[in-house]
Amino acid sequence: MCRHLAFLGEPEALGALLVEPAHSLFRQSWAPRRQRHGTVNADGFGVGWYAQGDPVPARYRRSVPIWGDQSFADLARVVRSGAVLAAVRDATEAGADGEAAAAPFTAGPWLFSHNGAVSGWPDSLAAVATTLPPADLLSLEARCDSALVWALVLERLRRGDEAAQALGDITVEVARAAPASRLNLLLTDGETIAATAWGDTLWYLTEPGRRTVVASEPYDDDPAWREVPDRTLLAATSTDILLTPLKEPTA
Repeated sequence: MCRHLAFLGEPEALGALLVEPAHSLFRQSWAPRRQRHGTVNADGFGVGWYAQGDPVPARYRRSVPIWGDQSFADLARVVRSGAVLAAVRDATEAGADGEAAAAPFTAGPWLFSHNGAVSGWPDSLAAVATTLPPADLLSLEARCDSALVWALVLERLRRGDEAAQALGDITVEVARAAPASRLNLLLTDGETIAATAWGDTLWYLTEPGRRTVVASEPYDDDPAWREVPDRTLLAATSTDILLTPLKEPTA
């Protein structure tokens, strides 16, 4: 269910990061190598990136497959950034909400993506949803599980939680309410990356001081890629990676 990627480092063209590698996110939209659930990610895509000196990211999303959007080919050729989050989507429910359900979701400096699915959606999260302010529920960007998970994470961020803490806590909370969920979450503010591995693959590549990439799967065969163990929280900057085991939720 989806593939996604976050990047921090020396500015690169979006195409060099997302299209040109042999097993790029672009190619993963129809030929992922390590995806455990689903085989084609053709239900939309999105890219968010940061311009130098501007903490609020730009975002480009479509409900069509990434390979079917000629405008993105031009965008990817000329736009350069040192911080990017991108995703290609395999919808849990075909056609649901279209472009509005495509990651990345955004608010303020944040970009967010969810690779996976909430089991028993929407009934399983009915009680969890009541913890949100009514205004947050009424302003959900889409009616899909990812949009609600993002609202839960964002509420924690607004309360002052660190990014990694917010992701880890919400992952465990949602898994407690919906135990068979797959919750690979990815979050960046352009300076840090937080991610969870919970039910699907997650990898990282780091060259301290040059680049850090966190992705559902490697975009090339560089032996420096490392797999993140399942049930793990990742916190990264352009120079450091920290992995922390996540505890299984208790009843």
